[in-house]
Parts: sequence; C-alpha cells; structure tokens
Amino acid sequence: MQKEQQHDPNVLNPVKIPSGGGSRPSVGVDHEILGIDIGGTSIKAAPVDTRTGKLLAERFVVLTPNPATPGACADAVNQCAEHFQWKGAVGIGVPAVVKDGTTWTAANIDSSWVGADVEGLFSRVTGLPVTVVNDADAAGYAELGFGAGSGENERGVVFIVTFGTGIGTAMFVDGILVPNLELGHMEVDGVEAEAAAAGVLVERNNWTWQQWADKVTWYLAHIEKLFWPSRFIVGGGVSNAHEQWLHLVRLPKGTPILPACMKNDAGIIGAAMASLARSVFAIRHKPQQVEEYIQA
Repeated sequence: MQKEQQHDPNVLNPVKIPSGGGSRPSVGVDHEILGIDIGGTSIKAAPVDTRTGKLLAERFVVLTPNPATPGACADAVNQCAEHFQWKGAVGIGVPAVVKDGTTWTAANIDSSWVGADVEGLFSRVTGLPVTVVNDADAAGYAELGFGAGSGENERGVVFIVTFGTGIGTAMFVDGILVPNLELGHMEVDGVEAEAAAAGVLVERNNWTWQQWADKVTWYLAHIEKLFWPSRFIVGGGVSNAHEQWLHLVRLPKGTPILPACMKNDAGIIGAAMASLARSVFAIRHKPQQVEEYIQA
C-alpha cells in the first residue's frame, strides 16, 4: 500500500498566475524552473524563465518508456534533470487527473498511474522539489500567463480547449485555475465529446473544414450553455490551421473564440508555471510581497 503523501495545506488554495512580461519583485522564489511535459510518445523538457515565459535552453526530448509506468517515467524525468544539471524546482505536466500529487486517470500511459503518488515518486528519484499538474491545465497556465489569455483576456471565465487525439480542457476564473475539469469526457447527446470532436478525426474521417467547424460548434455550445464563459482559447494540432475554420464557428451566445499562441512549448512552460504557483503558496506568510508579485 502506498503511503499517503502529506502536503502543506497552503498549496491547495487558489493563486492567480501573473501574466507575462517584464521583471517582478522577488518574493523568495526562484523564477527559473525546469518544465517537463510527459506525453504518450515523448517527454520534453527545458528550463523556463517564469517571468517571461521563455525557454532558457534548447528542449531536451526523450522517448516515453514502453511500458510508460510511473517508475520508468520517473527515470526519464531524472534523465531530463541530469541533462540540464538541474538543482531547483521542477514542474511536470502529465496526461492524468492529479489530486494532491496522486494521479487518478491514465491517458496514453500505463494504467499503473491510477492511484500512484507520482509527485512523491518523482521527488524521491530526482531529489528535487516537484509539482505535478494535469497536462491540459499546464497548457492553460501557459496561455493565461503568456499567450492568448494574458492581460485583459484573463478576466472572467476562460476556457482553454485543445483538440488533438482527445480533447483537453482547462478553466480559469479571473486567472485562477479550476483543476482537472476533463470536459473532453463529457457526454453530449449520448456521445463522449472527444469520440465525436477530437482533432484527430479531421484527417481520419476526411472532414471538410466546415464539417470540422460544425463539430467544434456542437461541442463548445454545450460548454457555453453550462458555464457562460467570457472567451474560449482553442489549441491542439488543428489550431495551426485556424484560419481555415475558426471563422466558421458561430456559438449561440456569441462567446469569442481565440486561437492559442503557445504551440509546442505550452506544456513545458505551463508545467513550470504550476510549480511557480506552488512556490507562491509556500510563502503566504509574506502576504505583502505576494500581493506585490501578483499585481506586478
């Protein structure tokens, strides 16, 4: 039986992730964080300056182990840390629901992730402070920090939706993450959403752009009805061709839809931003400095 990992309760409360650009006052946290994105085929890593959203070195990529057990992935994560001779904080995005450092689902990775304390495992293997976050939430952190959702666009209820082999969703309310939303698995009209509207289906079914836009409209309209968001930000592989289809999507309530900006580095940058959020919580005993950081 796995030992339950104890966490500082401060890390469970919401924190607003600052939007990108410029320097910010120091609050006792290291702004350079190693971001790692664990995917079904590869694991990508790079150190990130969380003040600017820029990678500080070329990405290091290793193949995802087969089978992709937590232990095998922990060794790959350690390989990434050793490549950069990293001694600081690490943020890791994973294709799973994450609660208190434990993963409760497993998409394109081994089923042994379910119920595993991966945050504790990765910390032990690397000897470094590790924060683990759902990969869609990581992409959301990146877009709100430095992409299409930064600045004034972070206000209100913002959904980041990625259309790929599945559908990833992240929801932020005035810049604060609501984690593990997993609306790609929402049942709509008796069908799981990602079974009907995943981006991979465009090529697989030889859809026209209009047919694809109709699927996106169908899916986003249901989210719109439930949450009345201020805006959608759409990413994933098909977002690279957003000029071909985004203008064809017309939602019943007229919610604006923006294309994602962060592309292939979103997972790395967002994972680093999740680690930053953990660090800000850890120094809540310095409220004035934290407030200065958040407002900068």
